[in-house]
Amino acid sequence: MSGIRTQKAKLRAQILRTRAALTADEREAAAAALMERVRALPGRPDTATVAAYVSMGTEPGTRPLIGAMQNAGSRVLLPVLLPDNDLDWAEYRSPDALVRTERGLFEPTGPRLGPDAVTQARLILLPGLAADAHGVRLGRGGGSYDRVLDRVERAGTRPEVVVLLYAHEVIASVPKEPHDHLVDAAITPEGLHRFRS
Repeated sequence: MSGIRTQKAKLRAQILRTRAALTADEREAAAAALMERVRALPGRPDTATVAAYVSMGTEPGTRPLIGAMQNAGSRVLLPVLLPDNDLDWAEYRSPDALVRTERGLFEPTGPRLGPDAVTQARLILLPGLAADAHGVRLGRGGGSYDRVLDRVERAGTRPEVVVLLYAHEVIASVPKEPHDHLVDAAITPEGLHRFRS
């Protein structure tokens, strides 16, 4: 394992331990605050297509946010994990139209739109474990969202790319590898951290 990958693995483990210590009340309050922060993003038209995700475990909660965006008129796309760790997409319809997969993820049951559907999004909300002031995002290491951001870059559509985190996960430095894409901003329950204009 390379030095950077070792650093990333240690940082992931540390952040996951900290997340595991959060109480259910703290996670619920964070989810409500994130919903308000995303809804208050400047320049986000309510009728835009938004790519989001259904949070799992101790991730900052997205279920209230997904419902609020849909209720405000956004078309919300959610990922469907493919066998090769790439992502397909389907439109969010309702909480009842989500199914838990063998991998433990919640995915939409509607028609698959293809991996390129994400290029229609004006805003992409990404999961992550940390981000730094340069916009380097630490994911879980599967590469799914690196592929998504490659696809968006090739399409030239230039959506706003935002990672959802807890406040203590915006840190001084995240180890960066050549394939890592930068994010424009992080949103935490406490506020917006813009990295790139």
